[in-house]
Amino acid sequence: MNQTFVILSPEESGKNGLASIGTRAEIVKQLDTLNTSPERPGEDVLWGPGIRIDLPPDKDPVDQMLLTVVEEEIAFLVIMRIGRICQWRILDPETGRELNP
Repeated sequence: MNQTFVILSPEESGKNGLASIGTRAEIVKQLDTLNTSPERPGEDVLWGPGIRIDLPPDKDPVDQMLLTVVEEEIAFLVIMRIGRICQWRILDPETGRELNP
């Protein structure tokens, strides 16, 4: 079974719900520089080395994304790099713990 994480904004949630990570366009552009992108423009699934990131359909700005490990051997280095460079919180929903890049 593949492990799944939740990507969240580094900002705390407010009265109106989760803080925004950014617009879809900003997120796709930022992840593209990290070799993570959709197979075709406009798709909700982005693929990177050992990982898959699902954007919520029809939601802009984005307040959370799901990151799934598809190749464990290389995924964790990629996850840590994305978290560090993008400065996003990466939460393990099974344990409630955050990964610290």
